[in-house]
Amino acid sequence: MAGQGQGDTPDTKAGSMQPWARATWRGLSAFMTLSALLWNIDFLEWFGFAFVQEQYYAFVMAPALAVVFLSIRLNRAEDTHVPWYDVLLAAVSLAALFYISANFLHLREFGLAESTPLAIALGAVVMVLVLDGLRRSAGYVMLAVAGVFVIYAPIGHLMPGDLVGIKVAPWQLAINMGFNPNALFGIPLQVGTTIVIMFILMGQILMKAGGGQFFTDLAMATVGRRRGGAAKISVVASALFGTVSGTAVSNVVTTGIITIPLMQRAGYKATHAGAIESIASTGGQFMPPIMGAAAFLMAETLEIPYAEIAIAALVPSLLYYFAVFIQVDLIAARDDIKFIDQELPRAREVLRDGWHFVLPFVVLIYTLFELNLPPERAAIWSSASLLIAFFKPYRGDRLKVGDLFEVFCSTGRIVIELLMITATAGFVIGILNLTGLGFSLTQMLVGMAGESLVVLLLISAMICIVLGMGMPTLAIYVLLAALIAPAIVEAGVEPMSAHLFILYFGMMSMITPPIALAAFAAATLTKANPMTTGFVAMKFGWTAYFVPFLIVFSPTLILIGDPKDIAINVTTAIIGTFFASLAVIGYLKRPMNPLIRLMFAAAGLSAMLPYEIFAQTATMNIVGVGLGTLLIIYEVIKARDARSVV
Repeated sequence: MAGQGQGDTPDTKAGSMQPWARATWRGLSAFMTLSALLWNIDFLEWFGFAFVQEQYYAFVMAPALAVVFLSIRLNRAEDTHVPWYDVLLAAVSLAALFYISANFLHLREFGLAESTPLAIALGAVVMVLVLDGLRRSAGYVMLAVAGVFVIYAPIGHLMPGDLVGIKVAPWQLAINMGFNPNALFGIPLQVGTTIVIMFILMGQILMKAGGGQFFTDLAMATVGRRRGGAAKISVVASALFGTVSGTAVSNVVTTGIITIPLMQRAGYKATHAGAIESIASTGGQFMPPIMGAAAFLMAETLEIPYAEIAIAALVPSLLYYFAVFIQVDLIAARDDIKFIDQELPRAREVLRDGWHFVLPFVVLIYTLFELNLPPERAAIWSSASLLIAFFKPYRGDRLKVGDLFEVFCSTGRIVIELLMITATAGFVIGILNLTGLGFSLTQMLVGMAGESLVVLLLISAMICIVLGMGMPTLAIYVLLAALIAPAIVEAGVEPMSAHLFILYFGMMSMITPPIALAAFAAATLTKANPMTTGFVAMKFGWTAYFVPFLIVFSPTLILIGDPKDIAINVTTAIIGTFFASLAVIGYLKRPMNPLIRLMFAAAGLSAMLPYEIFAQTATMNIVGVGLGTLLIIYEVIKARDARSVV
């Protein structure tokens, strides 16, 4: 095992992976991506072949599991010697899932109905392989969550009170998890193997062609010369990169390497630099048009077009980034942060050299919103538009034909963890349905809240954050959509609002201590205290803790409702966000005393409330906007008088 010192065996030495093993898992990763691409363009139908979706899911999971066992060791180490038993597990994964793919219809029809020994054995083997693949790729937190449900299934009938479930024998569990359409091969895996992998492919092509540098250059050119330009570069670059990657931690690591040193050199404190980068990167997960993998799963769960999810997330995401942008600007003014002391690119030059990186987003929006194509098809067309990078270089980077294998390989390797998570999510959903636990948990949550929607939302928010700690966003959403969202919907909340509520609070676990993955990743770059960085990030990201409650009580903030109501509520929300951001930083033209900050906070929150929530809210909006305006006038006059005295 790792850390054994002189007792280490060749199997555990870093960097000692056999060349054949590396070539094999890289080839399988590329094969998996190519298979997904061919499936999504209906390649097999061109030759008259017809397969059910579950056959395709099993076909993709076969190389996915094999890649896990060949590239990640039992102790979760990577790039190490592959022992014989991992080679065996990889071979069993390929054999079992390719067999299931070839014989799925027969296994589902006869195996599930008659509980044949072969179907039971295959279900059990695949279940064990997937859970170990999850442990190796995603870690022990997700495994522990999944393990609770797997253990519950055979003993649920013995549980007390509301937690009692239907009796499920171990053999019934194995066969249902393997072949029930609501389990392993259910909606989560469908989204992972069809939609998400295509968007990751698009992102990988974009990055390989120099898109990451383009995003950073564009952020530098547009906001770098302004007050607090270093932090604003972080906000803009992370938002742009995050909408493609959809992963907070990888966003922090990728953009933070450039933006964090810029912020620290400009004069931002280490904790501020880390907090700004982590909240900017976290916000990319709900920034349209791509929003990360969870939004695609949400669309499938709610059975609505993905475009509706993107539209609904628009205002909350803009409020989030507006608040962050205002706060970093005010910090720069308060702390006299210097302008960036280096030559910055010009926006015209950046767009002239990199206009082709804007093209895939134009194509994506057009195909999603105008042509109403499925997300996976829209992603393929967007990827195709990037092929112009073969002929159009950016800053010396140009896509080459030889890069395509690396792009397909990296896409497959990136999606491995996601496929393990979605497959396991299928197990969780399957167990909830099989045992009846899903209904019981909904009733229990509603019972705990009594008749109060506010209490239900507070309980749900806390559960979302706690369950989300240490878990990737997609895993958070899958779990919460099954456990929490039904209770909120049953309380009378608009389903879109309920699912966005749990998504936002699940993502806030990325910056909420004690396990704030995005904030901790940023702290490793700043060398600041990780916990302090997390708490500062919470302060800067305050809108993400407040706005979800507003969209539950008034769907106008997700652009559902009368256009007049939407216009009024969005306007007052923007104004209120500005006032509340002033209160958080405590500075306008001069430092504010605690009473003024408290009054700004009251004005901001009053203005943000949608006016139709209850009878007095419209009056509160007027009072909030008026009070905030008077406070700004007062602060400006006082600051001017102070300067004139000096």
